[in-house]
Formats: sequence, structure tokens, C-alpha cells
Amino acid sequence: MNILITGGAGFIGSHLTEYLLNQGHFVIVLDNFFTGSRENLAHLKDNKNLRVIEHDIITPLPNPLPLPMGEGNLDQIYNLACPASTSQYQKNPIATIQANVLGTLNMLELAKARGAKILQASTSEVYGDPQEHPQKESYLGNVNPVGPRACYDEGKRCAETLCFDYFRQSGVEIRVIRIFNTYGPRMAEDDGRVVSNFIVQALRGDDLTIYGDGSGTRSFQYVDDLISGMTKMMAADNFQGPVNLGNPDEIKIRELADKVLALTGSKSGIKYMAKPIDDPVRRRPDISLAKEKLAWQPAVALDNGLKKTIEYFRARLKR
Repeated sequence: MNILITGGAGFIGSHLTEYLLNQGHFVIVLDNFFTGSRENLAHLKDNKNLRVIEHDIITPLPNPLPLPMGEGNLDQIYNLACPASTSQYQKNPIATIQANVLGTLNMLELAKARGAKILQASTSEVYGDPQEHPQKESYLGNVNPVGPRACYDEGKRCAETLCFDYFRQSGVEIRVIRIFNTYGPRMAEDDGRVVSNFIVQALRGDDLTIYGDGSGTRSFQYVDDLISGMTKMMAADNFQGPVNLGNPDEIKIRELADKVLALTGSKSGIKYMAKPIDDPVRRRPDISLAKEKLAWQPAVALDNGLKKTIEYFRARLKR
């Protein structure tokens, strides 16, 4: 198939690109490299089925499409283009909400014009600071629409709305997933996510930074599990979502810090800082729907995934 991935040079996007190429598909990556990295795709540069185009999806694509497939069929679109960590999406909140709204609108128009199936990468952040635990897809959320996180949280909520309106009004074949905390190799060392923060700090001998008292929880899925869920969702028949993709095993942030210290052998200490505005206290997905509709659940244990991620960062920091 001919498959377009927006944000394909990012952490998750590059793993998806590699997986689809290994399945024999033709992959076109669109990325503006705001948070994505050409290094993430460097090991794939000689693959004849890969094309990389630098482009910001906020700007409509030219017509006809300047894609290597020419005027051939476009089968699938994975729309992943958007800064995903708090520090990244708050650098330019207006660009973040534009990517979520204008960018998604442009990709839906493309899907409509070319008859492509489109998967929208939404997020657990649509639940905000949840008052329901664990979070089911039916939960409508507790989001601050005017807070510093709203550019991402509300932007993703609006993107979901656009997807379902295009489905109802124009018959576009949509798939919507809500991604919970994901980690693994190719995370940026300065992206502000808690797993990468802890690992990099531990390997450098710096104090591990905990925001709040460490009693807050998250649920972490290894990137390979997410890619499995994404591709299963794209292949699903008569199921638009939204569907949670995450690991239901919940862990306190302080426990995660202790685990990283043990796995790295680091002697780093712990430093506590003020909890950011609107930062969720607890986060855990209910994945009953993913089990039922996709026959999917995560398979990689946290310790095993952390070991692989630590190996990646250890090698990266040496370079």
C-alpha cells in the first residue's frame, strides 16, 4: 500500500515508518522537523520504498500532490504531526493548536479527496485531570480550556471532533486512537517526558526531578506495543473509535524514579519541584474496548522496556 505518515520523523512516527517499510509498504513521511529528527530515519535512508518530504501540515499540500506515487492511489494516512510533550507543545502553543486543528483539517481533506483511510493520533490528555479512574472512552473529561496545556488538550479534542464530522458528513473512513504515556528508543533526551528525563538524569549523575510529591501515577507502554495497536486499529473493520491504547499497569512517579535508579545503577538523588498547572494526578487507561475490538493488549513489561530504553540513551549520551 501507499501510506502517508505525518510526523513520521518523530519518536513514534519513526517506529511506525520502520514497521510499515518492513511489511513491504511504500511510505511517504511528511515532517517539518520541529520535534522530529532526520537522525530517527537515518538507518532507513537507503530503503527504496521511503520518501521524506519536509512540510508543515498547517499549510495545505499542493494539488496535484508532489508525492512519489504521482497520481496513484493513496491508501492510508497516519496523522501523528504535533508536538507531544508538555515542554515541546508549550514552546509555541499557537503552532500546536494549529497543527491539531488546521493540520488535521488538511489531512482529512486529503483523505476525502483521495479516498484514503485516516488514523488520527489523539491522546489521553483529552481526559484532562480525570475524575474517573481508570479512564474509559465514554468519559468526557475534565479539561481546563484556558490553561497552558489547552493548546494540546483542547486541540486534540477538536481534532477528534473534526474526524467524526468528516465521517458523518462526508463518509471519510476514520480511525481515532487515544495514546497513553509511551516510551522507548528514539525519545529526545530533552523532550521533558518523565521516562526520558529520569533516564538521562540518572545516566548523567544528576538529581532526578519529580514534580509534586511523587505520589501521582502514570501508566507506561513500550513503543512496540503502541505500533501494534495502531496498525491493528487501522486494519479494523467498521470501528472508528475512539479507543484507548496504553498499558493499564499503574505506577507512582516516585516508584518509577527508584526503578530507573536501580536499573541504571545510578547514585543520583531525588529533587522535588512544584507540580505544573493542570498536570493530571492519576492516569490509567481502561483497555477493555481495545481487547474486544482489536484483540490487543500490551505485551512488554515495564522493566524490559526500560532496559532497552536505557541502553539507547546510554549509547546516545556516549556519542
